[in-house]
Amino acid sequence: MTEILSLRPLLPTDEAELRTFHEQLRADDFEFLQAEGTWADIIATHEREAKGIELPPGRVRAEFLVAEVDGRPVGRTPIRYELNDFLFTSGGHVGYAVAPELRRRGYARQILSLSIERLRSAGVESVLVTCDETNTASASVIEQCGGVLEDVRVDGDGPPKRRYWIGADSGFPQSASTANTSAVVTADP
Repeated sequence: MTEILSLRPLLPTDEAELRTFHEQLRADDFEFLQAEGTWADIIATHEREAKGIELPPGRVRAEFLVAEVDGRPVGRTPIRYELNDFLFTSGGHVGYAVAPELRRRGYARQILSLSIERLRSAGVESVLVTCDETNTASASVIEQCGGVLEDVRVDGDGPPKRRYWIGADSGFPQSASTANTSAVVTADP
């Protein structure tokens, strides 16, 4: 039986464990926290992004949520309620990560499923999720959640990205401006 996972905002008590996850994933050139500074600065940055205020260039309104099971963080997800050109090509609406020692327990699928539910409840009908072309584990998770592969794209010097749409029954949006990107952030579950 899969354990029940929930999503919630960062808490002051998360610092030690999430900084450990960040360092573990840095070895794979993966930025877990997606913000820098003191823990209070990181929390404040994510609170501003969730409200869409004081966004630095290239950032969009997004919630950064901790995935937890039985009160223990196991991963995270940034849920982006809008797409800019970069996110349309490479980043998508949802990013997710599970701590290395906690993988292969079904957490990634649960994180993605809950993220999709939040986007749909906010009015985003077609959800874009991407992964590196060589990341077969993530591709499998996305496909289990209903992802339909549109294409693989190269953007700059980064690795090729597999681009999946979930809920794209009427076809794939052709650009960030034609994707349904207007949404209202819902309250925490």
